[in-house]
Amino acid sequence: MKVIAIIPARLAATRLPDKPLLEIAGQPMIQRVWERARQAAGVEAVYVATPDDRIRDAVEAFGGIALMTAHEHRSGTDRLAEAAAEIDADIIVNIQGDEPLIEAVAIERALEPLLADSGLPMSSLMCPCPEEELDNPATVKVVAALNGDALYFSRARIPFPRSADSSRVMQHIGLYAYRLDFLLDFPKLSPTPLEKAESLEQLRALEHGYRIRMAEVERAPLSVDTPEDLVKVRAIFADN
Repeated sequence: MKVIAIIPARLAATRLPDKPLLEIAGQPMIQRVWERARQAAGVEAVYVATPDDRIRDAVEAFGGIALMTAHEHRSGTDRLAEAAAEIDADIIVNIQGDEPLIEAVAIERALEPLLADSGLPMSSLMCPCPEEELDNPATVKVVAALNGDALYFSRARIPFPRSADSSRVMQHIGLYAYRLDFLLDFPKLSPTPLEKAESLEQLRALEHGYRIRMAEVERAPLSVDTPEDLVKVRAIFADN
């Protein structure tokens, strides 16, 4: 079973322009993510998928391989699928390019369901949702069946705490593992009503009847979405 990881990255971020190339402790952010991904057991290679020459040049400068993609993709998944079509692999892991603190064990946990069940098309991660994030629509929540299959993703707090012994709220972590054939077919699926309502692409898979197996980890990595996040991440690397 050949497993590879792909990091979609582009320069067109609005809140943090040129985000993948921002320096963290002497290295561009994309290199920090790439180095973390390479530590995951079972991942044979890590690529960067990008439409931007500057990112390609930065990746090649630190010894990585960049796969050039079109500019007009609607999402990182579409970019991932274009890049994956060039690669010989059975499973593709999608690692966000703004998570320089992603842990190798999280990548390994996301892979476990696909390695254990050949009928699963994709898997993802969840963790207990911090109290301060329960009502933050930017923090996506997920509810899962007893077997771990995702039932629904939402920007709202789910499940609703009707009683004192209600189930704990789980936060979704946007790291995915796909079986290659499903990843290549996913962009061909029509967008769905719930996906549009919540602006959550993973709901498209559920609405079309595909399973997403959730694996649990202890916590979500700190993503770099704002200048304040960048300051925090730089401080963490400085301390270490």
